[in-house]
Amino acid sequence: MLATRPVGRNASAMKYDILSALGVAALAADKHRQKLMLRLMVLITTRYNWQTNELSMGRAEIARLWSVEERTVKRELGKFRTLGWMNVKRTGARGRVTVYELDLAQVLGETRSVWEGMGSDFRARMEESQTVPELPVDSKVVPLHRAPLPAAAGQGDLWSQVLETLHARDPGLASAWFHPLQEIERGNGRVVLAAPSRFIAGYVSTHLAGRLLATYSRFDPSIRRVDIETV
Repeated sequence: MLATRPVGRNASAMKYDILSALGVAALAADKHRQKLMLRLMVLITTRYNWQTNELSMGRAEIARLWSVEERTVKRELGKFRTLGWMNVKRTGARGRVTVYELDLAQVLGETRSVWEGMGSDFRARMEESQTVPELPVDSKVVPLHRAPLPAAAGQGDLWSQVLETLHARDPGLASAWFHPLQEIERGNGRVVLAAPSRFIAGYVSTHLAGRLLATYSRFDPSIRRVDIETV
């Protein structure tokens, strides 16, 4: 998984690589995804703090940058969160705007298909920059149990591919929250996963559904919704 904060000697080059990958992927996407990626790029280049992984902007300011109404901003930020590209780091209060954090590794996962076209050197840099990620969820929350990697993993079915991808990005997170899930239904753009308890179902639905949807969409772009139900 790519480092979430490009810092150090090669930080500047990594920042350009991230923005370049976003731009190329946007040009290869449909008009809706293209606009979504362009809007994210504007936020990154105007207000994103690479050092702290913080984007501190109010909806009114974002609306001005995007030349849209605030309700459009609200809808697009919701899409970012659903895709796992952005999370709320600190909720706005007492005149302070909401602070967001970006999951750049998740964003770059959406661009992997264009890396080869950008040159073998670019792809090599992206792959060499992989490292162990920071835990993206509250590590104080302890799941009911940790399950081993499912026996089905590696056998080629879609859920196994999704699970293996999530496990490669963060083994601890995947073991705690994704391994206990089972795919019980898929069709018409919707996937239903079964959880062994209400606690796990609720936590995954609230905090990790966007990550699941984004990973599923990489393998099957027709999937637009992932629901978690209790067995």
